[in-house]
Amino acid sequence: MTENNLLKKSLAKRLVHEHLSPYKAKFAKACLFMLLTAASTAALPFLLQPVFDDVFTKSDPTLLFTFCAAVLAAFVIKGLASYGETVTMTRIGQSIISDIQNRVLGHLLSLDLDYFHKRNSGEILSRFTNDVSLMRNSVATTIVGFGRDSFTLLFLIGVMFYRDWFLACMSFFIFPAAFLPIIRIGRRMRKVTFNAQEEIAHFTKQLTQIFQGIRVIKAYGTENYEAHRAMKQIEKIFKLVVKTARVRSLGHPIIESMGGIAIISVIAYGGLQVMHHNRTTGEFISFIGALILAYEPLKRLSNLNANLQEGLAAADRVFEIIDAPVTILTPEKPKLPKQIKGRVEYNDVYFSYGPRKKALQGISLTAQAGQCIALVGASGSGKSTVINLIPRFYDVEQGQVIIDGIDVKDWELSQLRSQIALVSQEIALFDLSVFENIAYGCQYFSEEDVYNVAKAAAAHDFIERLPQGYHTIVGENGVSLSGGQRQRLAIARAMLKKAPILLLDEATSALDTDSERHIQMALNELMKGRTTIMVAHRLSTVIDADQIFVLEKGKIIESGTHQQLLHLDGQYAHLWKRQARSLDS
Repeated sequence: MTENNLLKKSLAKRLVHEHLSPYKAKFAKACLFMLLTAASTAALPFLLQPVFDDVFTKSDPTLLFTFCAAVLAAFVIKGLASYGETVTMTRIGQSIISDIQNRVLGHLLSLDLDYFHKRNSGEILSRFTNDVSLMRNSVATTIVGFGRDSFTLLFLIGVMFYRDWFLACMSFFIFPAAFLPIIRIGRRMRKVTFNAQEEIAHFTKQLTQIFQGIRVIKAYGTENYEAHRAMKQIEKIFKLVVKTARVRSLGHPIIESMGGIAIISVIAYGGLQVMHHNRTTGEFISFIGALILAYEPLKRLSNLNANLQEGLAAADRVFEIIDAPVTILTPEKPKLPKQIKGRVEYNDVYFSYGPRKKALQGISLTAQAGQCIALVGASGSGKSTVINLIPRFYDVEQGQVIIDGIDVKDWELSQLRSQIALVSQEIALFDLSVFENIAYGCQYFSEEDVYNVAKAAAAHDFIERLPQGYHTIVGENGVSLSGGQRQRLAIARAMLKKAPILLLDEATSALDTDSERHIQMALNELMKGRTTIMVAHRLSTVIDADQIFVLEKGKIIESGTHQQLLHLDGQYAHLWKRQARSLDS
């Protein structure tokens, strides 16, 4: 068996084992409906024999009415069973896809931050939407169609063999020959579908970048350039979709031709048999009826292979996400300090983002409970990496990060992160109301608490001026607010969390001087009683820190208070003088 076939079998087995098994009872119910549908369909050609051989020959009205009643019963049973089967199987198919979507999203949310930093959000979005949507269509079509058409075909074949085994063998000697090229078409279908989904993912990524960077695009007048790039990608997708349709449709002429050959062969041979009185007209008509009825489910089954290959190609990409490993986990026996104070300690910490990108080299520092320490240095010196290790966005390669005497790796992960509030330069606001954004992630609070932290963060006044006040929807990423307003909402959110450890990652670097003054006042209120570790670009914001650490190429090269570092006349003093000169000019 080839590697491709093994992979296909493995994916199908996973889908059945992991997602179809919970619905075995409903599937059994659907199978019952399918059997009734198949049996009632097969009953129609079966009843043709007595009509021609008995009813018409004997001219018996009683037999005619009996036959009519039997046919009506068959149609009613078929209609009701088809309804029950379709509704039940559709529910199963949609339930499976909903389970997969919930599973993918749940796993995505549990993945390490590193996973998202190495992948484009547009690609992830494409897998979650386009690929899962393709799986939905494939699962719904394949599960419903395979069960119904297989049972129908089996019952009709049974009628054909009952009526004339030789004609049945003759018919089904021709049909199987059609499936060899159809299997090859299915393999091509999967490859083409996979390539099409890759290009759609690339296009989704491209669109995400365009929408996120629309301000820059307009500022630099690159609308035509971006439109041309998108046009080229759309053309690629167009060609692949057309190719997919062409490959999918290759099975139609094969099945139609083979079906025609089978039917005319049976008509020619069977007709001669009737002419020579070797079989009755009713038997022959019954056989022909079963053969013609069998043609449609057989044709649909041949198309299911293409649908299945599309679904498996999408499943392959979806399971890549599901199988992505989570490395940052809660230990089996987590530890918890008797009293949470907020003391943070780094002991000889090393960390790299890759084999060629060493971020931290032997970092050792301590922030006592309630202290404020600041990290300064040039871009890329490792400042943000230091604070990313506290909530375990990443794990250290060597050394320890300790909170209240316990290594962060030994904490229960959600408990660890509940002790930490983060305010960064990149403010994440959701397309929710102001109130919901402030309360985001907080479990125990009152409306009064939200209003109080908004006032403390100097945000209450501007919120009251919004069209619906605290119930105003801020738009995607807070697009309807200014940078300073977004920052104040983030500070209010951190205040409401009431965490003992506060991480400030260049929280004021993107603001103008006037906004920075308001934000700094709010930050001073936020920092009261909390252990604060701040990353700062503007040294004017770290003057009052209890301890300042100067980083360079992942190492601490200086440490002390503001005055001590100025007297040292080293790197910090040099940075201070340079920033002072730029302000004077």
